[in-house]
Amino acid sequence: TQILGQEKLIERLLIALLADGHMLVEGAPGLAKTKAIKELAEGIEAQFHRIQFTPDL
Repeated sequence: TQILGQEKLIERLLIALLADGHMLVEGAPGLAKTKAIKELAEGIEAQFHRIQFTPDL
């Protein structure tokens, strides 16, 4: 899978991974945020959890 145009997101995901940290990813819909994180988690055989913040929370 290739994710084009999100170099900064991918760089930050890798930094968070290497720093053993967490990352909050937010932005406009359709920018492949969830896809990038799912692919990274699958690639390193990690768990992926998503929390969708909606106005009713």
